[in-house]
Amino acid sequence: MNIFKLVILGTALLISLSSYAHGEKKHHDMTPPDSLAISVALDAQGNLWRVGVTEGFVELSKSIDFGKTFTKPVKVNPEQQKITAHGEVRPKIKLGKNGEIYVVWMQNLKARFAGYVWFTRSVNGGKSFEAPFVVHQDRSEIGHAFEEVSVSPNGDITVLWLDSRDLVADKKAGKKRSGSSIYYAISKDSGKTFEQEKKLADNTCECCRIATTTKPDGTVVAMWRHVFEGNERDHMMAEIPASETKQDLVSRRVTFGHWVIDGCPHHGAALISGGVGKDWWGYHMAYFDGNDANKKVGPGLYYDRMDGLSWTSTFPKKFGSNKNQAGHPALLAIGGKVWLVWREIHEGKTTILGKFSEDDGKSWTEAKEWLTTYDKADYPVLIQHKSSPYLVWNTKKDGMQVILLTK
Repeated sequence: MNIFKLVILGTALLISLSSYAHGEKKHHDMTPPDSLAISVALDAQGNLWRVGVTEGFVELSKSIDFGKTFTKPVKVNPEQQKITAHGEVRPKIKLGKNGEIYVVWMQNLKARFAGYVWFTRSVNGGKSFEAPFVVHQDRSEIGHAFEEVSVSPNGDITVLWLDSRDLVADKKAGKKRSGSSIYYAISKDSGKTFEQEKKLADNTCECCRIATTTKPDGTVVAMWRHVFEGNERDHMMAEIPASETKQDLVSRRVTFGHWVIDGCPHHGAALISGGVGKDWWGYHMAYFDGNDANKKVGPGLYYDRMDGLSWTSTFPKKFGSNKNQAGHPALLAIGGKVWLVWREIHEGKTTILGKFSEDDGKSWTEAKEWLTTYDKADYPVLIQHKSSPYLVWNTKKDGMQVILLTK
C-alpha cells in the first residue's frame, strides 16, 4: 500500500497524506505569516499562556480572561530563525512548579529536513526570556524535529524529539534502516542545563508527533507511531525512568492494526494518564489507524484503555466519521471523567466534535458538535483549570476560541 493509493481510496488521511506529499518540503521553510499552529498552557491562577510563530520569532502572550484578550507578544528568541509551526510540529509551552515558563521549538537548517531543537525559559512571569540554547549535544546538520516537552511533578523537564542520526549513520554504512529514532534529554535544574541526550527508541515513524504523559511517581511515558517489520505502522509506548536507580527502559507495542503503509501519515496519537494517585490504573489512548488487520471495520480514529501494570489494552472503540476525515484527537481526564475531541472536515466546513465519559472511558456519550468554521483551522486542544475542562481552537476567521466543556 502506498500514499497515492490511500488518497485514491479516500481514507480519513486525505488531508494528512496530502500534507506528507507536499509538507516534507514545506515544514522546513519559513513559517507562513498566517500560521494557526499554537500551543497553550493554563496556570493555577487561570492565566492562559500562548506561544506561536510570527516572521521567524516565537512569541508569548498572556490572557487573563480565558482568551478574549491577550497582552502584547514577547519575543522568545532574540534572533530571527526559520521555525516550523504547522501541523504536527510547532513550538511547545510548559509551566514549571514555581511559575517558570518553558518553551521549545525547532529551527530549520539549510540542509534538507535538518533542524535543531531549542529551549529557553522565563523566570519573571513571561516579561523576558533567558538566552536560548540547543537541547541536544549532537550538532550534526541532520533531522532533530517534532519536539515534545514534559514537566514531572518534581520539576524535572524532559524534552523528546525525532532524530535521524542513526538513519544517516546506517545509510553511510550501507545498512538498511526503517524510520528515525527518538532521543530525549532531561534537565534536573529547572531548565538551566540538560544532561547528555539518550536514545529512547529506534525505527520510529518520521513525521508523527510524540505523545507524552506522566505516572503518579513522575515517570514520563511516551507514545509514538512505530515502524514494525513489514512496514507495519502501529504504536509503541515507553517509560523513561523517574530516578537514576531505575535505568531500564520499558517499551511495548500497544496498538495492533497492522497498517502497512510506505510513508508517514503525519497523524500522531493522544495519550493521558488514567486515575489519580493510588487509584492510577494506566492510560487513555486515542489514535488514527489504517487497520489493515480488520478491513471490515476499516481505517479511522480509535480510543482504547491500557492497563499500566500488565500492559494490556481493551478492545479499541472506533469513533468519528472516516468519510469526513476525522483526525487529530485530544484527551483530558479529571478524576474519572474523560473528554475526547477531534476534528472533521466536510464540504468546506471544519467541525470540532467531542464525546464524554463518566466512568474512566468505559462508556461514552454520543458525539456532539462543539465548534465550526468555514475557514482555515488548527487542531483542537484540551486544557484544565481546577476541575473544569476547556476546549481551545485557533481559526483564521474567529481567532483563538476558548469554551467551557460540559457533558
